[in-house]
This record gives sequence, structure tokens and C-alpha cells, in this order.
Amino acid sequence: MTEQAKPKGPASYFPSIEKTYGQPIAHWLDILTQAGPRKHMELVSLLKSEHQLGHGHANALVAHFLASQ
Repeated sequence: MTEQAKPKGPASYFPSIEKTYGQPIAHWLDILTQAGPRKHMELVSLLKSEHQLGHGHANALVAHFLASQ
């Protein structure tokens, strides 16, 4: 993979998230959408407590999700 093709920012975590938790990124984004309007750390806590994601993975998903809103 070339330097230009490598994802940057939160998206750089996506391959690891999919491999570790066995769900596509769309699955996690749907969960965040269904959670309704919440603050960044509230969404991170939701993913960590209810879905057992690690902090870095949860943070990357939430950062990407909120940036796309």
C-alpha cells in the first residue's frame, strides 16, 4: 500500500476494528446513530461499556462519526 493510499486519522483504525470485533464499520456507525445526540465521551463510554470496545477503537469511531455529521 502506498503512503497516499493509507487511511489517515480515525479511519486508520478501521481495519483493526473490523478484524478485532468482527463487524463492519457500518455496524458501529449505526449504533452511534441510534444512540441519539450525545457528547463525544458519552458515545465512547457507550461503545466501551455496552459493546466492549477498547478506548482507542471507540474514540476513533466516535471521532469519525461526529466529524461526518
